[in-house]
Amino acid sequence: MSTDRQLRVAIVGAGPAGIYAADILSKTELDVSIDLFERLPAPFGLVRYGVAPDHPRIKQIITALHRVLERGDIRLLSNVDYGIDIKLDELREFYDAVIFSTGAITDAPLDIPGTELDGSYGAADFVSWYDGHPHVPTTWPLEAQQVAVIGAGNVALDVARVLAKHADDLLVTEIPANVYEGLKASPVTDVHVFARRGPAQAKFSPLELRELGHVPDVDVIVYPEDFEFDEGSMAAIGSSNQTKQVVKTLTDWTLKDPSTFSASRRLHLHFLHAPAEILDTDGDGKVDALRTERTRLNGDGTVSRTGETHDWPVQAVYRAVGYFGSPLAELPFDDVKGVVPNAEGRVLDLDGEHLEGVYCTGWIKRGPVGLIGHTKSDASETIRHLVEDSVQDGFVSATQPSPDAITGFLADRGVEVVQWSGWELLDAHERALGEAVGRERIKVVSREEMLDITLGR
Repeated sequence: MSTDRQLRVAIVGAGPAGIYAADILSKTELDVSIDLFERLPAPFGLVRYGVAPDHPRIKQIITALHRVLERGDIRLLSNVDYGIDIKLDELREFYDAVIFSTGAITDAPLDIPGTELDGSYGAADFVSWYDGHPHVPTTWPLEAQQVAVIGAGNVALDVARVLAKHADDLLVTEIPANVYEGLKASPVTDVHVFARRGPAQAKFSPLELRELGHVPDVDVIVYPEDFEFDEGSMAAIGSSNQTKQVVKTLTDWTLKDPSTFSASRRLHLHFLHAPAEILDTDGDGKVDALRTERTRLNGDGTVSRTGETHDWPVQAVYRAVGYFGSPLAELPFDDVKGVVPNAEGRVLDLDGEHLEGVYCTGWIKRGPVGLIGHTKSDASETIRHLVEDSVQDGFVSATQPSPDAITGFLADRGVEVVQWSGWELLDAHERALGEAVGRERIKVVSREEMLDITLGR
């Protein structure tokens, strides 16, 4: 590059995608200074606010991400909300390149009648609640005895497991106190998970599925009439060890003697049932049932509807059919895919041309598919293109490249920026709360309290 200063790069979003991108960029040939922006007072995104509290193995990813940020060569600027506190044209005054890694935090739509009823919930909102996200209410209406969960992925399993599990069995986790109290009072007895395709098409991970069979005082019930395997199913089983393991676990459960079921709560897994309508049978605006339509496999793993319907008496429905990205100020957005239009991480303008110096990575780049670990290879692709563009084009566009310029700008706007030292204060506080009751951590859920702790006031 034809410059005597460091390349200045901003990354918007301090979840796994953003931190992986920052780490990979810091290890390239570029002489680069990196600032990592986060709208919440705490970093780590999906692994702090999108992973069920009883998945400590997945949450150990935070340990690796923590090591990246504690090195000190990547500056964390939390409590800065892109689009409100600062926009793209303003960022470009302070940075030569901007990478967006904002993820996907809203629920994908489910186009069936009744989704607006009281008792119909998006899974993303429920996950945010039980993970203590500061932007959701501290209470959740857990009043249903029978619950339906629509979806055939790991989020559906997480939601179903948390609903079915006894709250006391979550006390070994970092579950916030308000979430424990809410789940403790839940009258739930039966949780039904509905998948529109067959067992071989389910997107559960084998480990996540097997964990269901070890939840105390919860019986997992499957139905032999839901088990159909077409040519597409057999091909999937033969070509994927993961699918083979999922099908084996499910098939083994069909062999259980129903007379041995004695748990106080039951988790039912239904296949070949497509959601058709959420019902309000008594006209009070509340969920009374879920109507599903039986499907049949077509031979290639897809399904067709049969016209045969069944009404399941439930008082709540959770829609876990996927996440969806949110538009970002001053950036184009694909309203169908829920992503920022891009070519391998290079953000494209309305004419399909690369918006120079602007990139994306993670779910806002490729959609909400894949596991957390997949974001590392995704970030590598984006950073490779950024490096190529910098070396070839030598883009150095920031008019105020001093690291102090951006913090001064935000201070003038009244933004209370939380840096890494602030997170360390919050981390220590949450660990102390947990230690007082024999747990590793208790998460703080109030944004105001988080700010008081992180800002030392």
